[in-house]
Parts: sequence; structure tokens; C-alpha cells
Amino acid sequence: MILLKRSMIEGLQGPAITPQSVCDSLQSAIELEHATIPVYLYALYSLDADLNAEIAEVIESVVIEEMLHMTLASNVLNALGGSPQIDGPSFIPSYPGPLPGGVDSDLTVNLAPFSMIQLETFLQIEQPEDPLNIKALAAPDDSITIGEFYTAISDAIAVLGNGAFVNPPRNQVGPDLMRESVVVVNVATAQQAITTIIEQGEGTTTSPEEVVGDGYAHYYRFMQIKKGHLLVPAPGSNPPWAYAGAPLTFNPAGVYNLPVNPALSPYPPGSAQAFANDNFNYAYTSLLFALHALFNGDSSQARFNRAIGLMMSLKGQAKAMAAGIPNPAVVTGPSFQYQPVNPQDVAPSS
Repeated sequence: MILLKRSMIEGLQGPAITPQSVCDSLQSAIELEHATIPVYLYALYSLDADLNAEIAEVIESVVIEEMLHMTLASNVLNALGGSPQIDGPSFIPSYPGPLPGGVDSDLTVNLAPFSMIQLETFLQIEQPEDPLNIKALAAPDDSITIGEFYTAISDAIAVLGNGAFVNPPRNQVGPDLMRESVVVVNVATAQQAITTIIEQGEGTTTSPEEVVGDGYAHYYRFMQIKKGHLLVPAPGSNPPWAYAGAPLTFNPAGVYNLPVNPALSPYPPGSAQAFANDNFNYAYTSLLFALHALFNGDSSQARFNRAIGLMMSLKGQAKAMAAGIPNPAVVTGPSFQYQPVNPQDVAPSS
């Protein structure tokens, strides 16, 4: 499991609890949720959708819910009078490296093509404190799990009470734009949003199923790939589920040979690879700008459509890069770096 520094909840306990301390923790939560998205997307982009369609579907479903979790954390932050900050270079993590707030020695996260080794990273990111059927290692005294981090935020919000919430509600992205989102107006709705984040990522202590949504929690979705079978109900078993459904087979031949951590070995200046990567990073940075505007008051359908369009553009660009377009001999992986300026519209060398 991912372990976070206990210092992340110091402002969420005792007399230190203030609206600002809770807002600071929610900003950290937004950064943590976002940091997993490039890692999952890189693996998704590396898959040949014809040969590994089911695995691609699993990963994409998790990415969509990570975006929901960013939205929910932003809604809570806005409801407490804060403002999500996601449009600056410091918001983007560096790969390889720990997740934001992570204990450095626990896990180094890489941008890497999908593999069973990279799947272990996904499982470690999503593993709950006490997964069903798996004995969890006790966290060191100076560490907390992601679930404990969110629980501490929820408890601190309860201490603040309804009086800490802005009235009328501000800058909310509701279910009219994003299904399963929660408009946060008070303690109850804030805790509802946080519970959704926890249970979609980890499940509950008694079930791998999401409480909000119609699938399994992220950890168990990824475990289906490791086990090679879908998770299905198994009445009479304890607990009553088993990885005994239809086969979920990984085809290693259906993975593009993307580089690992492309930022460590920049593409040659002026090359087709550098041009394609710069264009991808410009679209990625533009997406962060669009989400920043969306989460900071411009919750219009047009702004939401802009964000969706940029997400689709990223997918198309990355798939073309992975497939070696225009040069099949040259495969390019996107580095997910800050690129606020549109690359010059000049034809790069091949």
C-alpha cells in the first residue's frame, strides 16, 4: 500500500484544525489524485486496444474515477472557501519519483508501458489498509495510508462544523456535468464526497464493490488482471467473491515499446519525437488550465466540453506516437511535462 507522511495530517488534529489547514490538506489530496493519472494513462496508451482491449478498459475506467476524485476534492475545497491550484508547473509530479506526500522509501513511481511489473505498482497505489483475503503489513508509526489521510480530513471537517462552509455554495461541479459528483454545501455532503473517494479506491472492509458506482473498487479491478479472471460473486465463500469469472488475459505482444520515464532522456531537439512530445505536453498543460478554470468558477458546459475535447486529443496524440506515426521505426512516449507555450508550427526533421 502507499504510505504517506504522517505530517500530512498534523493540521487535521486537535486545536490545529482550521478551515485553512483542511484546505491545505485538500489541495494535497487533489495533487495526490492527479499524480496517478499520468501513470495510468501512460500504461493505457501503450496498449494495443485490439490485443488487450479488456485490460485497456479496466485502466480507463480507473482514470475516469480518478478524475471524479479530483473533482470531489475540489468541490469540498471550494465549499470551505479555498481555491484549487492545478495550473502551475509545481502541480505536475516528476517521474520517476514518489507520489505527493509519499514516504520516499516506500514506492518509486515510473512512467512505463503496461506490464505485470507495472501492474504491481498500480496495486500498491490502490491497496487498502486491509484488503479482503490479504494480510496487510502494518504501517510504520510515522506513516499513514491514503484512506487514513482522507478519513482524517473527513473527521476534521466534522470538527469545523457547518459554519465553516461558504453560503451560498461556490464553484461546484455537479452531477449535471460529471456523473456521481456531489455538490458540497455542508459537513454531510463533504463527508459524502470523501466517502466516495475512499470507497471507489479501496472498497469497504466487507466488500470489494463500490458503494457509489456499479463496479469494483480500483484495487480489485486491477487484481483481476493479476489473477487472470474477472471477479464475480461466489455465494458460500468467505468473503463471497472469487476471481473465477471469464478470463482476463494479458497479451505481451500487444504493448507498444514506449520508453520508460521519457523525461530522463529528452528527445533530440528539432526531431519528430520532440515535436510530437511538445505538442502532447501543450495539450496536457492546456487541459490543466481548463480544469483549473472549471474548478474555480467557470463550471459551464462549454468549459467542461473544452476539457473533454483536450482529453480526447491527448489520447489520439499518444496513440499516434506509440504506433510510430509518421515514422513506424520511431516510437515516442509522452513525458507529461509543463508546456504552456504552443510549439512553433514548423516541420520537424525526421
